[in-house]
Amino acid sequence: MITVYSEQQALHCNVQEVLSGELIPSFEVAERTDIILRHINARNLGPVIAPHSFTPDTAARVHTSEYVEFLSTAWQQWLTTYPDSKQAMPYCFPVRGNRAICPKHIEGKLGFYSSDLTAALVEGSWQAIWSAAECALTGQQLIQQGERSVFSLCRPPGHHATQDQMGGYCYLNNVAMAAQAYLDNGCQRVAILDVDYHHGNGTQSIFYDRSDVFFTSVHADPAWDYPHFLGYADEAGEGEGQGFNLNLPLALGSHWSDYQPVLQNAINAISNYQPDVLLVSLGLDSYEQDPISFFKLQSDDYTTMGKIIAELKLPTHFVFEGGYAVDALGRNTVNVLEGFKKFGA
Repeated sequence: MITVYSEQQALHCNVQEVLSGELIPSFEVAERTDIILRHINARNLGPVIAPHSFTPDTAARVHTSEYVEFLSTAWQQWLTTYPDSKQAMPYCFPVRGNRAICPKHIEGKLGFYSSDLTAALVEGSWQAIWSAAECALTGQQLIQQGERSVFSLCRPPGHHATQDQMGGYCYLNNVAMAAQAYLDNGCQRVAILDVDYHHGNGTQSIFYDRSDVFFTSVHADPAWDYPHFLGYADEAGEGEGQGFNLNLPLALGSHWSDYQPVLQNAINAISNYQPDVLLVSLGLDSYEQDPISFFKLQSDDYTTMGKIIAELKLPTHFVFEGGYAVDALGRNTVNVLEGFKKFGA
């Protein structure tokens, strides 16, 4: 299995977030991909290649052009106002009762284009964000050139990014960009399976009114965990997308015995949809020792997860998302990919 990775992704570093009322170092760190690469090489998963180059207008197929322009210029705008600053973060948002209008001041723009306090920007953020997108788009090209499976090792992750907002460590929605690229290049139907502990609210919102992308997610009940405001079981799509969104929330504390049958429900729904290609938002924060998550999956469970996904016998594009138990992250990630390789096409 080819892995697509860019060293430029490490430029998004030394970021802080607000969690439980405290300003702390972000759990989304460059070491996450470093340890995965070590396990990929140690276990001979396959070659690791650099991504191809793409122009940022590609992102405007799923994001607004104004948002993409903001991301690519925000750091320089911030430095113009705060030349000695090390991080750009919003402090106010267009909440209920306020106008959804983009201000001219960079602090107002940050609030307009952010959904929370977990997606700050630093000097190297845009280079890393765009490199992650290129990893996802290169994976799409490889699949459509005949590869049966590819792993896009994207960082920062993407599935919480909406058409015009960053949040949950996510800036551009890597898996959504890849899904749209498949459709733009001949696929008729694309399925996205999100196995991250947190619901992929950004991916859902981008495709919620469409029937050419089927989105299904197994995740923590949003009544009790992030992202809180999307991810409920009654969200089934709207308009042409009615029936093409399947959320399968689970209680906090769920073990593999709870998770596996629900995952199988998602697999069955994907099979019924009969897509041309499967994208997997591969988050590993369902692990029992993840510091910000509350499922109880164990390392061996991820091998079984890979096997179950392989049963679909589809061209499959894995796109990396969350997972913050860094010491076990490489093992758990490669377990999914090896499980898929062993039992897949």
